[in-house]
Amino acid sequence: MNREAIATGNTVEEAKEKACLELGVDTLDDNIEFDIIDFQKKKVLGLFGGHPAKVRVYLKTTPAQAAADYLESIIKAMGLTDIQMNVEEKENNVITIDISGEDVGSVIGRRGETLDALQYLTCLVANHVENSYCRVTINTGDYREKREKTLEILGRKLAIKAAKTGRKSSLEPMNPYERRIIHTAVQKINGAISWSEGENMNRHVVIGPDPKSKGNYRGKSNHRKPYRGKSSSHSAPKAPNPDRKPLNEGEGLGLYGRIDQ
Repeated sequence: MNREAIATGNTVEEAKEKACLELGVDTLDDNIEFDIIDFQKKKVLGLFGGHPAKVRVYLKTTPAQAAADYLESIIKAMGLTDIQMNVEEKENNVITIDISGEDVGSVIGRRGETLDALQYLTCLVANHVENSYCRVTINTGDYREKREKTLEILGRKLAIKAAKTGRKSSLEPMNPYERRIIHTAVQKINGAISWSEGENMNRHVVIGPDPKSKGNYRGKSNHRKPYRGKSSSHSAPKAPNPDRKPLNEGEGLGLYGRIDQ
């Protein structure tokens, strides 16, 4: 994906400078290339023929620039004016875009749904620039960190509840990355397991008691069981077990994982 400009001048260098000025870049920018369409030609006897130099300048668009340009165009189309973006290219083809401003609430949306959709579309655009794969993460302040912490607490709370009561709980639909956060939290609690149900946009996590566990919950029967001291089946769930491996849903690649061209 390239941007280009064609300009003329009394010399090749002058034409090149005009074309770069039109693109808003410096003539020494590493991302520009240029072709000489025509060299300047002086008039015969200062009266006949002759023409100026003509140059075409290409500005090679990087995945990061393409992502930023696309996101900016969407934000403008949403009618949001008080939005600033900070774009950073990191190792392993990772592009992070941090959004700030008074209108960030509209960009985040309900439970981050708008932010996730923008990130998904922006990633598609960035990956159409070059053949190499790159990952785009869009954040605003520390929203994603807070969301991740909230999901971890929720997963742990429902896992303890499942281990204690023997009842399962269904969560709202989530993207693969958020489902993986829930699975990871649940896997650390003995007596509870989690799995995903549903298809596409309706796919969600279900948390329930682990059938392989001895069980810390009461059965459905109303008959009272004899007291057995500290070893009673009514005791609280065991402490978190850090050795249990988390379910790797989402392939550990961040929100939505890899998106091929």
